[in-house]
Amino acid sequence: MITGGSMQSNTSIKLPLAFILYALTAFVASQLILFINNDVLTTGQFRIPDIWMGAHFLVLGYAVMIAMGAMYQLIPVALLAPIWSQAFGFIQFIVTAIGITVFSLLLGVSPDHAFYGGIIAVAGIIMFIIQMLVTILKQKNKNMMTAFILGAISCLFLTIAAGFVLAWNLAEGRITSHGAILSSHITLGVSGWFTLLIFGFSYKLVPMFSLSHGFSMKWAKPAFLTYISGLLILIGSFWTKTQFIDSIGWFVLLAGFFFFVLDIREILAKRLKKKLDKPFSFSLIAIINGLGVHVLAFVFSFYGIQEVAVWGWLIFLYVMGWIIFSILGYLYKIVPFLWWTYKYSNKIGKEQVPTLREMINETYSVILFTLFIFSIAGLSIGGLLYINIMVYVFQGLLALASLLYMLSIIRVLTK
Repeated sequence: MITGGSMQSNTSIKLPLAFILYALTAFVASQLILFINNDVLTTGQFRIPDIWMGAHFLVLGYAVMIAMGAMYQLIPVALLAPIWSQAFGFIQFIVTAIGITVFSLLLGVSPDHAFYGGIIAVAGIIMFIIQMLVTILKQKNKNMMTAFILGAISCLFLTIAAGFVLAWNLAEGRITSHGAILSSHITLGVSGWFTLLIFGFSYKLVPMFSLSHGFSMKWAKPAFLTYISGLLILIGSFWTKTQFIDSIGWFVLLAGFFFFVLDIREILAKRLKKKLDKPFSFSLIAIINGLGVHVLAFVFSFYGIQEVAVWGWLIFLYVMGWIIFSILGYLYKIVPFLWWTYKYSNKIGKEQVPTLREMINETYSVILFTLFIFSIAGLSIGGLLYINIMVYVFQGLLALASLLYMLSIIRVLTK
């Protein structure tokens, strides 16, 4: 039997907030860069320096840094093991932030030299991996969340290793299997690191935000083993260049994601909170998006659809509709909780303090998240149909939504 619980830990709030604030800045920067290059997005040409820069600010600067900040806060709660060294965590933040910033900028202005920025970014990420592994070793009773987190960290390490090789190859040009490495890099990072991490933390956050109790998590182990198997099969298909294996890989990944959805459905069925908060509902929409993209990927692979532009926009939908939507929804709940706990928890009973619900503007969140959904849908349709004006307008709206989202989070920190 599993229950919801709390997010409160002994980690200094300054550590996760440092990652979150940097990440929000990188998120806005990524959308502005993509907006400036909207004409390139319309043509479906994703493998050019400016798009690399925007994509890495989005995936590394925003999603990875948010994930790191969240793990510093949630790992002690989920695994009942304190962070190994918070001082080391602040050093790791500085190194990683510098590395990602330099690496992403160099990808846009001087790809041949991006390797040097990549070295700093890799050093920061390895520091994070060491921090997490030492922390996890302190956990007395391992569980399925431990498995998801270790699987995600393993994929993160392999992702940066492949990315390091890619950056080195851009500078030296000695590797002939660049395409297979690139595909493996994207798969390990997007479907491996992020998806496994979201799976793991969803088993903590969904029960907590929905006040669910008594669910079984019976599909957690099948979800983990099946999804890992799908990753291995799919990556194998990149190197063997076998279409049949590629389709099997996507089908197994779809099955793993579906098992996860079954558990989430059970958790929500046993919730005490009948009316869910709007930001949290946005994270649940992200799960539907993720399942839908897995279905499309399997169908496209099964029917041999190989167009680069189609798969490029499918990856975009996966990143934005599943990963980014999940993060946006969860973060809109996590930050107010952290700030309220830090600023007001010790003042309860001594003076009047705002309620946690008053920290969030529900009406504003509905408008903001609707704008995100509208922007992603319009941008994807415009890109697939090569309609430049649609890409221009909806990418502009997405950039605006990202800016408004950042300002709304900062506003919470002023209360």
